[in-house]
Amino acid sequence: MSMPQDATIVLDIGKTNVKLVLVDAVGAVLAERRSPNEILDDGLYPHHDTERIWDWMLTAMKEFAGMAQVGAIVPVTHGATAALVDDDGLVLPVLDYEYELPASQQAHYAVQRPPYSATYSPQLPAGLNLGRQLAWQAQAFPKQFRRARHILMYPQYWAWRLSGIAAGEVTSLGCHTDLWQPSRQQYSSLVERMGWSRLFPALRPAWAPLNVLNPELAQLTGLPADCRVLCGIHDSNASLLRHLGAGADAASPAVLSTGTWVIAAAPGMPLDGLREQADMLANSNALGQAVACMRFMGGREFAELAGADAQPCGIEDLQTLIEQKTMALPCFSNAGGPFAGRAGAVVGPAPGGGLQRYALATLYCVLMSDYCLSALGVSSAVVVEGSFTGNPWFAPLLAALRPQQQIGSTDDASGTTCGAWMLHHWGRAPAARGKTAEPLQLAGLAEYRQRWLDAL
Repeated sequence: MSMPQDATIVLDIGKTNVKLVLVDAVGAVLAERRSPNEILDDGLYPHHDTERIWDWMLTAMKEFAGMAQVGAIVPVTHGATAALVDDDGLVLPVLDYEYELPASQQAHYAVQRPPYSATYSPQLPAGLNLGRQLAWQAQAFPKQFRRARHILMYPQYWAWRLSGIAAGEVTSLGCHTDLWQPSRQQYSSLVERMGWSRLFPALRPAWAPLNVLNPELAQLTGLPADCRVLCGIHDSNASLLRHLGAGADAASPAVLSTGTWVIAAAPGMPLDGLREQADMLANSNALGQAVACMRFMGGREFAELAGADAQPCGIEDLQTLIEQKTMALPCFSNAGGPFAGRAGAVVGPAPGGGLQRYALATLYCVLMSDYCLSALGVSSAVVVEGSFTGNPWFAPLLAALRPQQQIGSTDDASGTTCGAWMLHHWGRAPAARGKTAEPLQLAGLAEYRQRWLDAL
């Protein structure tokens, strides 16, 4: 039997896990490998273990080379991350955005950063504003910083290692970095003020082939010599990609991209309603268009509430928590969101066992998602992408809270995979796969939501 032709390898680096996915020419997953995304605490500061990811990735690629004829490799990564490189490699480790940068630097950076009205990047904790990371690295490690030839957004760092070509791309630049003006589609004043303009490579579309795979890597992995390396994309924007058929039109569905972060994206909604204090922001989609967004660290918070031994609950567990008025109030992460700075709390009778903890985490993430959609003014259909599509109650509960809207979910627990496939097959849309959620009618759910909102 002949091998599948023109397959795609997706390197998907999320904040929690790294995946390598082999997808055939019609968008079906042929194979998938996973590994934890580990942070190293040694050296200058907490940083990503890029060499472990690299070695693991090449081993998996060698395995994939025997399964299909691969036509392209597409890197997709989380945001708020960049690599400083010279011609030989990293000049500084790739900083973990959850590292608490020195408080003494915050006041200095606050004077340097552009206004929210220009970048729609809210001021965020730790290193979630990439501009703050870079400013601190330039100040703390001037010798290494001066060696840098390029500042590469994280997807393009991996594309550079695979292809040898440095490129920039708007989706990672426009992800609460302070470096980009989404509405103007140009760099912010910070880039020129800091003297970084020369370090950012020429912008390329996310779907642009940069080069063929480095010949040594092709030989090492067994991948074809003509396998192309694409520029790559920010992960939430990969999830949004299949829903851009209507461009920036207000009729486009809102998208809930779920994973470590839950990001509500509302194409077509005006930016003038965004509020910095609520962690509302404008991302840039793959076409360069500004997209109003709001987010919270839902995957991390779900895990915190559900606990390590939690398992999917039944309807009766959800109903019990609603009846006994047990609810979780934000927030359970210190990484931003609309209620940043508040300490999370569980009120009412404590959940009994893993099933009820899963139910509590589900209700909490549904309520937070509903809150974000309402704050954005979303009245169109909503599509759930990502890991929460594996939760049988998430979309049905959201549908029950928003009965005037169609709530759907895709069949892809990682919307990033579909988006990456689309970059390789630009102009082709995957077959419409997914389902519309039937509202889960639970007694007292609307009152439960109102009680939760009042408690905020």
